[in-house]
Amino acid sequence: MTDGETGRVFRLAYVPGVTPAKWVNVWTERMPDIPVSLVTVPAAEVVGLLRDGGADAAFARLPIDRDGLSVIPLYVETTVVVVPKDHAVAAVEEVALADLADDEVFHPLDDTIEWTARPGLPAFSRPATTAHAVELVAAGAGLLLVPQSLARLHHRRDLTYRPVLDAPQSQVALTWPTDATTDLVEDFIGVVRGRTVNSSRGRAPASPAEKKPAQRQAQKPAQTGSRRRAVPTGRKKKGPRPR
Repeated sequence: MTDGETGRVFRLAYVPGVTPAKWVNVWTERMPDIPVSLVTVPAAEVVGLLRDGGADAAFARLPIDRDGLSVIPLYVETTVVVVPKDHAVAAVEEVALADLADDEVFHPLDDTIEWTARPGLPAFSRPATTAHAVELVAAGAGLLLVPQSLARLHHRRDLTYRPVLDAPQSQVALTWPTDATTDLVEDFIGVVRGRTVNSSRGRAPASPAEKKPAQRQAQKPAQTGSRRRAVPTGRKKKGPRPR
């Protein structure tokens, strides 16, 4: 850690449904002097937040406008359909898009799934948020397709969800402003990619390199001494030369 980082805070934004706890825990162990400030941001606002300097990095859902941003795709989420517990879909383990052809399906304005063709029948309105759409599903007004983590986030006892096998999927990524790739951002990239402390970015890797010369020096005396002992042993077997 450099003097300029002392007292700093790493600002990490994330969209609903993403759980950054496992990465934050690793960061806290490695960088105890630099706390993480977590900011929940709607999916549609995460890019603006980064460009305005409101966060150092963010977990976002692709696709996003990548202009000026660096992006590391992380994982893909299963798409599920959220239905009332008494709906026919609740009786099966998984469905296909064709199974929803006769159902009204909500398309909230904050939907992050990239559809080429929307499934089912258009619902009577487009809710502003996924949370509002879930309430409408609970009222029996239609169905909703979302990434599985959002279905878990908005879980209700009167609703359930099932995987939709042939639906497009949502991908979660780490993103940050390319021109603001600071040391702290590099360190967090190392955490997300699962690098060890010594391989995370090159601050600590000097330690293993410094050990190599010392190891070589320790081996040379043993090898040299072994050669010197072998010479007199061989000479004794020859005996004295005849005159």
